[in-house]
Amino acid sequence: MRASRAAISRPYMCGNRNPNPGGFGVTWGGAVVIERTTMQIEQTAIPGVLILTPRRFGDDRGYFSETWNKAAFAEAGIDIDFVQDNHSRSELVGTLRGLHAQRPPHVQAKLVRCSRGAIFDVAVDTRRGSPTFGQWVGVELGAENGRQLLVPGGCLHGFVTRAPKTDVIYKCSDVYAPECEAGVRFDDPDIGIDWGLGGEDPVLSEKDASAGPLSEFDSGVDFTEQTP
Repeated sequence: MRASRAAISRPYMCGNRNPNPGGFGVTWGGAVVIERTTMQIEQTAIPGVLILTPRRFGDDRGYFSETWNKAAFAEAGIDIDFVQDNHSRSELVGTLRGLHAQRPPHVQAKLVRCSRGAIFDVAVDTRRGSPTFGQWVGVELGAENGRQLLVPGGCLHGFVTRAPKTDVIYKCSDVYAPECEAGVRFDDPDIGIDWGLGGEDPVLSEKDASAGPLSEFDSGVDFTEQTP
């Protein structure tokens, strides 16, 4: 199916005209939000895809924020063992990395943030049997807003840079395994992501430029209600 683009509520967009976020917390602007002492957790239209916004404690020196706390988030139902941290630098505006995933036995959940510059970060649900299979969510992440996107295992992930010299840091729940990596074209018409490129061609790697369609992709991951 082709996922239509719909603006839900800031700070994210998604490819689902009838979002049904479910989950927990209180409803705010079409999303589900949990207010914690150090973090706001927002459920998007795709089950398990979460926007995490750390609270910043500031003074005349700057600010401090807690970007991840395993024990605290396990209490909120986010029980993930992250085992690897990655850091990418993109020099040019319009650099697009994606859409990527790892298949079993090295499926990766990811927690993505942008420490310098800005990106439009996208998750696509490709879990077998998911009620939102083939739909996408896009979130503006940047050094200024401090948001993070939690991408469950079995979902595709990608981003495009909105600023030069952009740094992206992300935690992974399994190690990089080249024999398990897979990808789908960023412009697959069956997904229909609006990357906000304004008609310009993105900067792509050869691998991403030659990725196959969604119709030929199998994540190897079954959807469960216990997400991510």
